[in-house]
This record gives sequence, structure tokens and C-alpha cells, in this order.
Amino acid sequence: MSSGSRPKLLDRLRGRIRRKNYSLRTEKSYVEWVRRYILYHGKRHPRDMGASEVEAFLTYLAARRNVSASTQNQARSALLFLYKEVLEIDLPWLDGVVPAKRSRRLPVVLTQNEARRLLAELSGVNWIVASLLYGSGLRLLEALRLRVKDVEFERREIVVREGKGSKDRVTVLPENVLLPLKAHMQRVKVLHDKDLAEGYGSVYLPNALERKYPRAPRTWGWQFVFPSPARSADPRTGAVRRHHIQPKSVQKMVKIAASRAGIHKPATPHTLRHSFATHLLQSGYDIRTVQELLGHKDVSTTMIYTHVLNRGGRGVVSPLDV
Repeated sequence: MSSGSRPKLLDRLRGRIRRKNYSLRTEKSYVEWVRRYILYHGKRHPRDMGASEVEAFLTYLAARRNVSASTQNQARSALLFLYKEVLEIDLPWLDGVVPAKRSRRLPVVLTQNEARRLLAELSGVNWIVASLLYGSGLRLLEALRLRVKDVEFERREIVVREGKGSKDRVTVLPENVLLPLKAHMQRVKVLHDKDLAEGYGSVYLPNALERKYPRAPRTWGWQFVFPSPARSADPRTGAVRRHHIQPKSVQKMVKIAASRAGIHKPATPHTLRHSFATHLLQSGYDIRTVQELLGHKDVSTTMIYTHVLNRGGRGVVSPLDV
């Protein structure tokens, strides 16, 4: 394969992904998997390969790299997209792939006391974000992508737009975060007004909504609740905007807070979401309610938290304790 053909192919891949309105994270992921696939087969052009080479690569990921089932599925999706959408080649069913093992591990869950101690070590924006993860059951990106219009103070609700699986849902807005969140959003409004006065203030809108509502990107309701401290250029269009804060910054602060709180579990922002679900079940809420608040497609996914509730051997009292 010539040196100029690979960038050309990846540019075509990026262009097709953008026309399909996939997220920037998906774009980066798909491009990286296609790059790794090409390198694995000695830089051969994908057009000169087919199902057997795709199967070999996916099997290598499972058998030699020991990736998870979700990671293998992500790589499969990227390659199927490449062949179908870019090269316009339909691959036969990939039934020769050695599947990665699906792990069924119990999630790490904090006790209520540990959750309070962790939150007590946070302050400012990080405390508000972490409080929403624990108090509303949000995923980290769902919290960071919140728009002003989706926070319902009167109804004590948060509307999550296009969560995992592109589904909308409604979850609870905790009473204890109302006043700090209102004060934070007042400061964000001042920042937005300043951006507008300086000729900026436009925010990214998903799914080509900017073409449909050209004035919406500059309105207050569409702004991110947790904007970045600095403006930056959009990697796709070059437009200078204020994006939301980076997930890595919150992940780092939660890790530091857990250490300061003396919590020796591997606590992450997602641990707070796990704790939200478990503590609701402990309080007597039914599993269907918890499923809806979490946005799980299947109740079997939510059932994992019932196993966390069991105390030793599925709730059995040891004969040593009788």
C-alpha cells in the first residue's frame, strides 16, 4: 500500500462517520481500530482483504490480547462500518471469530458513609458533578453534556438527552444540590454573556440541529451546564467554542478525593452511579424504578445490583454466626 493511500482511506472514513452524525468519540475509536487492523495485516489495503482477515484480527484481539467482549464488539463495529459504508463491500457473517469472554463482575459500590466522605473531599464544580453522579445516577459524560434547558428546578428533574443507546430519560434532581447548582449556573450565565460580548458564545449542537435552528447555538438554554474554563477550536470544523469540561479532570479529582477520604476501593466517577442504584434498592425502591432512572434497556442489567445487596453467600447466615 502506498504512503498516500492510508490517509486517504482514513479521511474517507472520517467523512462518512461525520455524514452519519456519529460522535467525535466514535470517530476517533473507529479510525484507531481501522488503523490497528491495517497494521496487523502488514499495511495491506482493506480493499484487498475480506472476511477471513477481519476474523483473524478479531480472533487475535480475543485470544492474544485478551480484550473484553465489549472491546471486541467495538472493533467489529468499526470494521463492518469501514467495509459497508466506505468500501461498499458486504462481508459475510463473521462466524469464524473466536469470541472474547464476557466477564460478569460485581460493580464496586461505596457504602453511604464512604460516599459522603468522598463528596466531602470535593469542592466547587467537581463536587456538583460528583453529587449528580451519586444523587441522580448519571454517567459521567451524561452529567458533563447536560444543557441548561434540561435542568428542571421546579420539578426536581434532570432530562438526560441521548444517553447510552441514544435514549432520553428523566431522573431525579437531588434537593441538596439545588442551591449550589443554581449558584453555579448563575456564574455560567455571566461567562456566557461575556463570550457573546466578545463575539463568541456559540455551542456545539448534535445531529445537525445547528442547520435546523441556526440561532440556537448562541441561546442560553443550549449552553453546557459545565462549560470548559477556556474556549477551544472544534477539531472538526475549526469553530472556536466553549466545550464542556473534560472527563479526565473529574476522574482525577474523584480518585484523589477517595484517597483523602481513606477509601481503599478503586473508586471512580462510575462507582458513584453504581452506589446510587444500590442505595436506592437498599431503601426499598423497586427494581423497575431503578432501571428507568439508570436508563437500562433490560432489567437484567439492573439485576446486578441485587447481588451486591446480598450479604455473604447470597444472604445465607453462616453456621459460625448462629
